[in-house]
Amino acid sequence: MSETTGAGSKRIAILGGTGALGTGLVRRWTQAGHAVIIGSRTLEKAETALAELKQVMAEWGATKLDVAAMENLDAARAADIVVLTVPFAHQKSTLEHVRPALEGKILVDVTVPLMPPKVGTVQLPPEGSAGMAAQQLLGDGVKVVSAFQNVAAHHLQEGHGIECDVLVCGNDKDARAEVIGLVEACGMRGFHAGPIANSAAAEALTSVIININRAFKCHAGIRITGLDSAGE
Repeated sequence: MSETTGAGSKRIAILGGTGALGTGLVRRWTQAGHAVIIGSRTLEKAETALAELKQVMAEWGATKLDVAAMENLDAARAADIVVLTVPFAHQKSTLEHVRPALEGKILVDVTVPLMPPKVGTVQLPPEGSAGMAAQQLLGDGVKVVSAFQNVAAHHLQEGHGIECDVLVCGNDKDARAEVIGLVEACGMRGFHAGPIANSAAAEALTSVIININRAFKCHAGIRITGLDSAGE
């Protein structure tokens, strides 16, 4: 694995933090001791998700939580790192809504361009990938990093380790390293996978994994092989 840096005491806002994947990331980062903001289109939904989180974390044995519930724009304003976990259909509208709060920050885009009903077929957008679309929309003042597309929400929501690796793409190497630190806080390995254009590969893999899940009735992920201890 390439070099990493942790997120330190930075606060993480998860927009779409009430959905399956967002909920899983909230649980993982909360368990790791990070300060987290659950963002949603409405404050009511965010507060409901917060109450459910407290109950789950109590069952996991975690009682001291630094978690808040906010509407998406307020969450983005209050955070140092913003994570987008909304469906592809809402990616653009959500980014346009919170854009004023993203300047100078890292945006971790988890979006996968799944287009029902053929979610098992690769269908990348005209920009090349959802990650590239986010970078083009937000401009160079926002460091977009694409990650977590190939991780099953089911596994993130559980309290044990995850045998899954994460491809991390972005034009800024330091921003990628920051996100790899967040990947490791979730109990997985993260890998520098190149510029944001390479996010097309990770996004496309999601449809491939959906077909594997259907065939084997599982929650599959990816693993990087061929590494020795010096490369990790």
